[in-house]
Amino acid sequence: MDEIIKFIEGIEEQLITIRRDIHQYPEMGFEEYRTSQKIFDFLKKLDLEVKRIATTGVVALLDCGEGPVIALRADIDALPIEEKTKVSYKSKVTGVMHACGHDGHTAILLGVAKVLSKFRDRLKGKVKFIFQPAEEGPGGALPLIEAGVLEEPQVDNIFGLHVEESLPTGTIGVQPKVGSAAADEIDILIKGKGGHAAAPHQGVDAIITASQVVTALQTVVSRQINPQKSAVISLGTINGGYKRNVIADEVEITGTVRTTDPDLRKMMPEMIEQIIRGITLSQRSDYNLDYRFGYPVLINSTELVHELKDAIGAIPYVDEIKYISQSSMGAEDFAYYLQQVPGIFFRLGAADPSEDYYPGHHPKFNFDERALKIGVALFVYITLNRIEE
Repeated sequence: MDEIIKFIEGIEEQLITIRRDIHQYPEMGFEEYRTSQKIFDFLKKLDLEVKRIATTGVVALLDCGEGPVIALRADIDALPIEEKTKVSYKSKVTGVMHACGHDGHTAILLGVAKVLSKFRDRLKGKVKFIFQPAEEGPGGALPLIEAGVLEEPQVDNIFGLHVEESLPTGTIGVQPKVGSAAADEIDILIKGKGGHAAAPHQGVDAIITASQVVTALQTVVSRQINPQKSAVISLGTINGGYKRNVIADEVEITGTVRTTDPDLRKMMPEMIEQIIRGITLSQRSDYNLDYRFGYPVLINSTELVHELKDAIGAIPYVDEIKYISQSSMGAEDFAYYLQQVPGIFFRLGAADPSEDYYPGHHPKFNFDERALKIGVALFVYITLNRIEE
């Protein structure tokens, strides 16, 4: 492995250059045309089978004969955020920024492709490199799966990672089972009867009803769900009314519902609707509820987590494997892949203690670029563990 580690160290500056280039030209979901072309061109030079998929997605195959098929995934899209960092490679696109580290994920997987192509004689099997658009929305994993990204050849295991600003560089984090929550959306329309504010008895105040709904929905989590199960109902917007002296006839409420238990997730729409139905009935109001299921619960393979701990622990750059006890309430569409084949979604420590801390989706988000070579080594070691000659 010394030769492989030396090779990884030799391409570290290239990884940083790739990451910074992508960072300066961020693109939103299914609009990653420049990024996609850069990825395609890079992979073609490695003598891989490369093709485009699902608009801006790219998938490459390293075929080393009969054996297991391993898939590695990176997301490539950015966020609609105006960057406020002071780095020299700051985004050059107004209102768009790589505020979640996908530029790093892309650079890492390109580096892995280069390493494994160099040492392909050590492999017996196949590796798919999946560069997925639109993780931040509307979701690129499902379109890729529907387009056959896990087939021909059929994938046996899949692995992904995300830079983690809450873990120090050198730490690999993994939740042995439920890695992240399902993310669903709710739109609620409260319907009352408009009127003059001086005569509220002649109308039905949608604002009063909506206020009671907002408060009461918090009792779903606090009083109806087993406290040992994780759930969140967060209402992000509320809009209604016309003027200070007019009784509002309608109020719109939107929010998100997060759960880590698939069975509990199925129950949430009815639990939420019971609250809304009861309050609107008592207030002589009506309602519409639109509940939309989004990304599913991300469930890692506990068996693979245990199988791979020695391989991960052998990576020279890894100081600690941290087994995370609590699931993230954030969502990740890598969960769709894990519904099809066993795999693991890792948290790649990327926090530099000497730098100010800003979480993902923050306009000042950045990460320690030393994590890039660790991410490459992680994927390389895992792949060799599964399909080494």
